[in-house]
Amino acid sequence: MNTKIIRLGEIDSTNRYLREYHEEDEAEMVVAVADFQTAGKGQGAHTWESESGKNLLFSIKVHPSWVPVRSQFVLSMAEALALKDALDSYVDGITLKWPNDVYWNDKKISGTLIETSVDSMGIKTCIFGTGINVNQTTFFSDAPNPVSLAQILGHEVDREELLQQVLDAFAKYYELLRRADYQDVSGIYHLSLYRRKGYHRYEDAEGAFDGALVEVEDDGHLVLHDKKGVIRSYAFGELKYL
Repeated sequence: MNTKIIRLGEIDSTNRYLREYHEEDEAEMVVAVADFQTAGKGQGAHTWESESGKNLLFSIKVHPSWVPVRSQFVLSMAEALALKDALDSYVDGITLKWPNDVYWNDKKISGTLIETSVDSMGIKTCIFGTGINVNQTTFFSDAPNPVSLAQILGHEVDREELLQQVLDAFAKYYELLRRADYQDVSGIYHLSLYRRKGYHRYEDAEGAFDGALVEVEDDGHLVLHDKKGVIRSYAFGELKYL
């Protein structure tokens, strides 16, 4: 996959950089990598804590115009699986927490903010802004459960090598989507999900309940069933993991 990598020192946001970046070349994928972000964002109003030069902070920009808008969450699946593939080569226990987090056991090691641009013709651009906790060993924010590779392994990891592993894996899954192999990508994603088996505690607008995973639909909705057998479907932000 034809890829252009742009290396940045300190910047407000790699997502913002790629939103405003207009390609003058033929690269299918443009990647912006920063040592530090002054305005790194997570989902909603959350920020992403990262010590300068310690972690992997990058955004990937692609133009998947051939993915139907109604199925756009398969792009999130592909990027999440790429992160899992790369991290699997270092540690066991990596799972994907809906919608866009990567977990090691019950701790968060990576998060992604996805920005998709759509017009009347379909998807124009998709930007995946990802942070992976790599070599940071102390976290100061009020995030409840961060963990890094260095904390797990007891030694630092080559960030450049990890980035290349992610990009290679993403190219593999992106090619599956190009061939419209959505079921293959979705199948692997479902096998990789956090809380894939059994009942777990959740909370929605009506209160707490025990739910079991049914599926994540291609449009991104998470489907659970509770112990009464009632099917519950959730969009982003409508469900809390307890």
